[in-house]
Amino acid sequence: MKTARRRAREFAVQGIYEWELNQDRPASLIEKHLRENEYFAKADEALFRSILYGVLKDVGTLSVQIGRYYERAEDEVSPVERAVLLMAALELTQSPETPYPVIINEAIEITKTFGGTDGHKFVNGVLDKLAAEVRGDEVLAQKQRRKQD
Repeated sequence: MKTARRRAREFAVQGIYEWELNQDRPASLIEKHLRENEYFAKADEALFRSILYGVLKDVGTLSVQIGRYYERAEDEVSPVERAVLLMAALELTQSPETPYPVIINEAIEITKTFGGTDGHKFVNGVLDKLAAEVRGDEVLAQKQRRKQD
């Protein structure tokens, strides 16, 4: 069963994807379109809005952050992968209350749902590197805990 937060992230990725394909479309129209889905009522609305509007506001900065870790040409990154990466980059940089492994896992699972066959591997690689950059202390602490287990 999907949590309200997972649904919010999925809808946010769909909105980011829609915006990527038509950047002239206002976010409010994208949100209105997504709200028509019968499952939207089960999503965490605050998280959805935070991600969608946050990504669209900071897309330039977020694009630079994720682009540094691409191991392929930017035009080879699918719009779905890019939308997921933008969502996760926003959460990694602006939602310190959410543990980074949760953000990365959610991104991987959403990519498996909406993306290509091995897209989740690419997303995982980019986000592991970004997490080490923007949440270095948390990543290091997690690695030390794993060594102790």
